[in-house]
Amino acid sequence: MNSSILNKYARLLTHYCMEVRPGDKVFIASTILAEPLVREVYREAYAAGAALVEYDLAFRERERVMMENASDDALRTPPTLTKLAMETFDCYLNIRAPFNLRETSGATPERAQLRSETLLPVNKAYFERTADRRLRRNLCQYPTDASAQEAGMGLSEYEQFVFGACKLFTDDPAAAWLQLRAGQQRIVDHLNRCASVRYLTEGTDITFSTKGRTWMNSDGQTNMPSGEVYTSPVEDGVNGTVHFSYPCIYQGNEVESVTLWVKDGLIERWEAQRGKEFLDYIFSLPGTRRFGEAAIGTNYDINRMTKNILFDEKIGGTIHMAIGQSYLQTGGKNESAVHWDMITDMTKGGEIWADGEKIYENGRFLI
Repeated sequence: MNSSILNKYARLLTHYCMEVRPGDKVFIASTILAEPLVREVYREAYAAGAALVEYDLAFRERERVMMENASDDALRTPPTLTKLAMETFDCYLNIRAPFNLRETSGATPERAQLRSETLLPVNKAYFERTADRRLRRNLCQYPTDASAQEAGMGLSEYEQFVFGACKLFTDDPAAAWLQLRAGQQRIVDHLNRCASVRYLTEGTDITFSTKGRTWMNSDGQTNMPSGEVYTSPVEDGVNGTVHFSYPCIYQGNEVESVTLWVKDGLIERWEAQRGKEFLDYIFSLPGTRRFGEAAIGTNYDINRMTKNILFDEKIGGTIHMAIGQSYLQTGGKNESAVHWDMITDMTKGGEIWADGEKIYENGRFLI
């Protein structure tokens, strides 16, 4: 992999995404496959004046080995460094670089739930401190064979896809993201003057209240790549039916053609053409039968599904809704160990209405 593109990537992550400042404590989480990018970020962060840069690099099948062999007491023990970082550090970079995207899919639901419950306080600290940017975080991708295969690409093609989506082939990636930020701000400003939004397309007619909530401009600072506007709908203010045309993937489990029926915010019924048993299990967990997010993808450089939600939820011409955990920065109040984004295509007759005005058609904004 070209070292110059990795250095460009590291500069973008360090200075634009996390805004590393003198005296900051920085935590990097990834796998050993991403060591070349971790090294570049490590260098850039210290050059920016960071007081401390710590990292956690997972080895092959670490999570599977733990889930198969750890005692219940061990599963109830939160990871010390991660917990400390979420509670006290200034910057957090999560670089996805998987060996195997299915390594934990064989875990029993009971053990997976036990681990999720253990991590709830860690996740709570994360959500609270990222909401007001006391913890400046970013989630990004390092190309690996596993992710390339999942996307149906060779590794070289996938590298081009990832770096292109991050605007790393432009002369000044940070300037390109600032330009996207400005364009999306116009959309966010309009939506923040509205109290009700309706998504309408084949199989979908769902309306949600955003009264008192805030639409956010996702401009690459918290996710790289990004390109979406999002909010958390009022918990009891969602009504209608929503069908997700893209496969819904969570924790290595794939569910196809999901349809949800919603009344006063509660998901009362659900169907799926494949994987309904996993959907049944997820909806048995606390907080999952209400929505934590409603969003619109705006990154037209991402034009194909890769089965990676970091990219797929940003596809230009799509909307997505997430069951479970809300975003505190939007005013959301729903709490859950789950945040599962589900996506549908809007390019074939899809419409979005806000306070009775059509603002979006066939995958493009009209405002």
